[in-house]
Amino acid sequence: MMKRRVAILISGRGSNMSALIRAAAAPDFPAEISLVISNKADALGLERARAGGVKTLVIESKPFGKDRAGFEAVLQAALDQHDIELICLGGFMRLFTAEFTKSWYGRMLNIHPSLLPSFPGLDPHGQALRAGVKLSGATVHFVIPETDAGPIVMQGAVPVSDHDTADTLSERILEVEHRIYPEALRLLATGKVLIEGDVCKTAGSGPSENFLIAPVVR
Repeated sequence: MMKRRVAILISGRGSNMSALIRAAAAPDFPAEISLVISNKADALGLERARAGGVKTLVIESKPFGKDRAGFEAVLQAALDQHDIELICLGGFMRLFTAEFTKSWYGRMLNIHPSLLPSFPGLDPHGQALRAGVKLSGATVHFVIPETDAGPIVMQGAVPVSDHDTADTLSERILEVEHRIYPEALRLLATGKVLIEGDVCKTAGSGPSENFLIAPVVR
């Protein structure tokens, strides 16, 4: 089986990166994590990646300042050198230019800890709690120039408790993130994700018979 070559871009601990590396270790997984790139030399995820047997690379973004295009030129050269076909963002804390996102459209995934389009941007858990929603979750989506606005590939939901804090909600949603991100990459790598306009369609998918309702009163 020909496996798609994937680069994961990180800036911190690489929690979702680790979930992707674990999933890709399975013989039948249709993608291989070929490279982990961090824009910060002290990112904790770099050691995690090395422990998982994945090649790592640091491209410091700070020296580029506001020159995003200059940073992206070096990044693109590294991606080309390693024959990368797909990108997964794993807590990568740097904005891309519209040109870069357009060049990778349909091939670059991100995960956001809310049920987009609700609560994009910063502090999604706090936004959810302030809004009083009863369900929140995580969304894997394609990256476009607009923040957290690309076509949605997969979502997972969790109930929100009256006693939740941003931290407890974050912990529960993180479990969902670790489950859906590898599955979304699997779908993309096997060519089952189709983009029609601004909407993702999944080949072979059907309606679910399961429901998640919150709150439950006992």
